[in-house]
Amino acid sequence: MVRAGLEPAVTGATVVSVEVLDDRGITRHDRARGDVARLLTGRRILGSARRGKFLWLPLRHPDPATAGSGCAEVDDALLLHLGMSGQVLLRRADDALQRHARVRLVLEHPMHGELAVHFVDQRTFGSLAVDALVPTPDGAPGGRGVPLPSVPTQVAHIARDPLDPAFDDERFLRALATRRTTIKRALLDQTVISGVGNIYADEALWAARVHFAQPTATLTGRAGRALLREVRAVLLRALAEGGTSFDAQYVNVNGASGYFAHSLNAYGRQGLPCARCGTPMVRSSFMNRSSHYCPRCQRVRAAPARPLAR
Repeated sequence: MVRAGLEPAVTGATVVSVEVLDDRGITRHDRARGDVARLLTGRRILGSARRGKFLWLPLRHPDPATAGSGCAEVDDALLLHLGMSGQVLLRRADDALQRHARVRLVLEHPMHGELAVHFVDQRTFGSLAVDALVPTPDGAPGGRGVPLPSVPTQVAHIARDPLDPAFDDERFLRALATRRTTIKRALLDQTVISGVGNIYADEALWAARVHFAQPTATLTGRAGRALLREVRAVLLRALAEGGTSFDAQYVNVNGASGYFAHSLNAYGRQGLPCARCGTPMVRSSFMNRSSHYCPRCQRVRAAPARPLAR
């Protein structure tokens, strides 16, 4: 939602100025690399890419001669992590700052003219950084939105998300088969699969009729593929409806809320009838969060019987 909203506004734009209003907004930035404003000013943004909860804007060197002196023309990116409450908002260049604004960038776009990007974060868990780009191991584009086969160093350990064309289904299924964990823990493990938060995990598990505590090693390949299909379906519906918003902190770049919260079948529906069988939905504690499921449709199932070795 945020990536797609930013893309047309920032692609091809040049960073005119950067104002760090609160140093807590750049906690991810390595100060040894230099001042954020100096590193960004004059750079041209090539697009908007995403992997998991990370968003990055690849940057072209302001002076082509710099790239020709042995440096890659595109070797840095403006990295954004929204944390729990971070927002990236598009504004007119002269718009007033709102409360909790941490960083303001002013851009000059060849078609849209001057505009501003405000990074706003109430809880200060999010951050911006200028980070180096490194090649992807598989040579595929690093994330959705940009064709460059590279990712910021802080993103390199994050697995691809299931909507990424380069996502490897078989690798994901092998990871499930070899891990000693439960399926929802695996869905929330960013080294296994990214982009699946607590809400979307509950929705996909409900759709696939899988209990959140089902051991991953007990899932058959067929059940794993069915779950992956439902994960993709949930994410696509959420994108189509603008994401899931429960309060004013969860908005797109224009400040609008998403509507996927109105389409939920599991999350937040404890005590209400299951949309499939009518059994009251249940809420259970899970990793300092909650899991919502149907106790009838989603049961922990025994591992399939395997033939005895001869």
